[in-house]
Amino acid sequence: MPRLALLALITLCIVLDLALKSWARAELPGEVRPWLLGVLDLTLTYNTGAAWSLLSGAALPLALVRGAVGLGLVVFLLRRPRPTGQALALSLIAGGALGNALDGLIAGRVTDMLASPALSAVTRALGQGDFPVFNLADVWVVWGVLLLLLSEWVRARRTRGVVPA
Repeated sequence: MPRLALLALITLCIVLDLALKSWARAELPGEVRPWLLGVLDLTLTYNTGAAWSLLSGAALPLALVRGAVGLGLVVFLLRRPRPTGQALALSLIAGGALGNALDGLIAGRVTDMLASPALSAVTRALGQGDFPVFNLADVWVVWGVLLLLLSEWVRARRTRGVVPA
């Protein structure tokens, strides 16, 4: 995949994430807006930690780690060509990491605004309370990891001759 396309995808991920965070801070204080009934609500929360508020209060160190991971992935992607699936996956992960890093560095916390009643129903059924509120950068990272796993699975099956090239 061309390097310029990868940089464009990473930039698009960052811009969309930061734009949604900015909109949420301006439009959502103190309210919950159902968006996709039963699937996705919009609500404003902040997190000074990592996923599920792990390491709460460590916004700056976590922002620096996220930034280092994101920039490291950009350098890794630009150094030599990657298979398309892997390049797309790593670009999504880099964009998500950099979006949350910038938010953490600028605001001292990460802005979250996406709540899933459907996922909360599952976590409550498992005795774990509501599913955490998340943001678009988190979505990019999760999609990137899933795509990376899928591309590796396909590559492994091709290597064994199970899937045609």
